Amino acid sequence: MEYDSLFAKVKKASRELMPLNDAQRNRVILRLAELLEENEEALLSANEKDLARMDSANPLYDRLKLTSERIKGIANDLRHVASLPSPLGEEIERRTLPNGILLRRVRVPFGVIGVIYEARPNVTFDVFSLCFKSGNACILKGGRDAENSNLAGMALIHKALEEENINQDLAVLLPSTHEATGALLNAVGYVDVCIPRGGRKLIDFVRDNARVPVIETGAGVVHLYFEKEGNLEMGQRIVENAKTRRVSVCNALDTLLIDRSRLDDLGELVAPLAGKNVELHADAESFGVLEKSYPLSLLKIADEDVWDKEWMDYKMGIRVVGSVFEALAHISAHGSGHSESIITDNKEVANIFQNQVDAACVYVNLPTSFTDGAQFGLGAEIGISTQKLGPRGPMGLREMTTYRYLLSGDGQVRP
Repeated sequence: MEYDSLFAKVKKASRELMPLNDAQRNRVILRLAELLEENEEALLSANEKDLARMDSANPLYDRLKLTSERIKGIANDLRHVASLPSPLGEEIERRTLPNGILLRRVRVPFGVIGVIYEARPNVTFDVFSLCFKSGNACILKGGRDAENSNLAGMALIHKALEEENINQDLAVLLPSTHEATGALLNAVGYVDVCIPRGGRKLIDFVRDNARVPVIETGAGVVHLYFEKEGNLEMGQRIVENAKTRRVSVCNALDTLLIDRSRLDDLGELVAPLAGKNVELHADAESFGVLEKSYPLSLLKIADEDVWDKEWMDYKMGIRVVGSVFEALAHISAHGSGHSESIITDNKEVANIFQNQVDAACVYVNLPTSFTDGAQFGLGAEIGISTQKLGPRGPMGLREMTTYRYLLSGDGQVRP
């Protein structure tokens, strides 16, 4: 495939987005939501072909799987995106300089956004809707595991664009090959920013090999600290939800930190996890408590590698700490800057945790499962940014824009 010519077409098409108004963009997104529901059977059939090639024990299997309920959820996310105000043209700053020049800073699209993602067919629709609504063209590179699902999804996107007589080159799906990945990462002059959405291995590869700007997303080594003044009943609900709601997602709980003064409550705190067959990798102190109540077949002694694990599975680490500062030190050493939570009734300790922990999303008495663009009212998300330069946390419409300065005067010249 001649990638440069393809990328040039996308770049040219991106300029055709500029004259479109928000109503036109919304019509396309709303029509796409309808097409998803109208073509549910075809989407599920394509997805079944992908699922048949993957071991159901693979943690990515749940991410890959489409269901009728999930398709309805994707369609509703699209409708939510369409209902949101457009960020384009939003005035971030307005002031008059001492020389009388009017300076304004307004939001504008990046231009062309490339996204590389793994076995997540919903990402195809999330990325398109957010890019299109924010005035960007998109080049998508999905994984081989979801190839049939992604092709079926892109066909519906092109149909929605075609019905509105809009250039279909605004959204392109690349082949699921390493060659295509290399071409996208080197598309200097065509791609304005590339976003990897997947595990640590993918993110590291993109960051280390890209010649185009990159926004890092996704990898999460997520902690929850049960502090000495934590509510046990609340903690049970939160730990269970954070760990087992969907184990394969990046906001799922990986390591539970418990204050030493609450060790007697540990068995009760994690008891609901036994019913979900969660395998616990506990340090020596917590193991000594859990072996009296937790199923021994699901209990392991933790090795040092446990603390850096993004499990994406029914497994979790447990470590005993002596204070909020010890918890913060552990998170500093092993966290990925994604999502962290504390369970406590002590407001002072909660403030210390939220102010000092280094993460994009920090919770008090809530599960980390809320780290999600839709839950934040963003409609959908491109991904969860774990970096500090540029967007951070769930990236929605506003995060898909940059800005430019607009200056107006009446003939002033610089002395």
